[in-house]
Amino acid sequence: MKYAIGVDLGTSSVKVLLVDQNGQVVSSVSKSYPLMQPHPGYSEQDPEQWVEKTIQALKELTEKSGVPRDEIEGLSFSGQMHGLVLLDENLQVIRNAILWNDTRTTEQCKKIDQVLGGKLLEITKNPALEGFTLPKILWVQQYEPENFRKTRVFLLPKDYLRYRLTGTIGMDYSDAAGTLLLDIVNQSWSTDILRTFDIPADICPPLVETEAEVGTLLPDIAATCGLSPATKVFAGGADNACGAIGAGILEEGKALCSIGTSGVFLSYESDSNKNFGGKVHLFNHGQKDAYYTMGVTLAAGYSLSWFKDTFTKGEDFATLLEEAAHSSIGANG
Repeated sequence: MKYAIGVDLGTSSVKVLLVDQNGQVVSSVSKSYPLMQPHPGYSEQDPEQWVEKTIQALKELTEKSGVPRDEIEGLSFSGQMHGLVLLDENLQVIRNAILWNDTRTTEQCKKIDQVLGGKLLEITKNPALEGFTLPKILWVQQYEPENFRKTRVFLLPKDYLRYRLTGTIGMDYSDAAGTLLLDIVNQSWSTDILRTFDIPADICPPLVETEAEVGTLLPDIAATCGLSPATKVFAGGADNACGAIGAGILEEGKALCSIGTSGVFLSYESDSNKNFGGKVHLFNHGQKDAYYTMGVTLAAGYSLSWFKDTFTKGEDFATLLEEAAHSSIGANG
């Protein structure tokens, strides 16, 4: 029997899943890590936590499953979108990652709108919003110029994790589409946007397809995780693009609703030239030469977590929902 591993680098935890060649789940492990919010609107994480917890999870997964390591043939990723990881010339992390749900960049979004206007929508098919990566890069450029000068390459969260497991740098199109730096139609980094904001083009990583085989596990990582160093590693994609593949959103007329930390409604698109006027996101799909539209609320499940921790600390979700069910529909006036 052949097996594969999926690694989902989420906002609150990393989840690893072992499936057989028939798509049956054999085993799964989840490891959580903290969110840092040093100021209102800030949301950061230590990328080293992603690596440590993923290695722990993979080790536990292989031990628990008992599947011979040589039968696990491949490993791929999905991950939280938009987060900014900056690496220096030695490919060391410069500062904590700034996450998708960080809202400090309103000033930078206004600047992008003022400078680029409608050209931004033409190139990226998306408006300037705080969640995207470009405003985060501009924030670092403005408020941490020393860190900006040190930057050799920027990555998104799952791409940094993949680099640490394989030693190879790259970013797939589905995740790159969420940076606000990708020319969606031409599938290349936008020289216009980079030049406009004095961002060196060489800090952008090489672009690859979601399905691309990008290398194998580093020998020491493989040994620690109980995997073969010959295990093939594939690029993977943005969490929503991968979720769309898993849910079978692979043709026109198919859509999904997903409630996690955030809330998402996503619909398949075959044409990248449609103009939605920035009302919804348009991104590259994990499926080659396909796209999807998406509407998002940044705090769906996370709002529920906040409510529980603030008003019913110590209670579990089941008890909270039971009590909520006793309240009549509506807000009681």
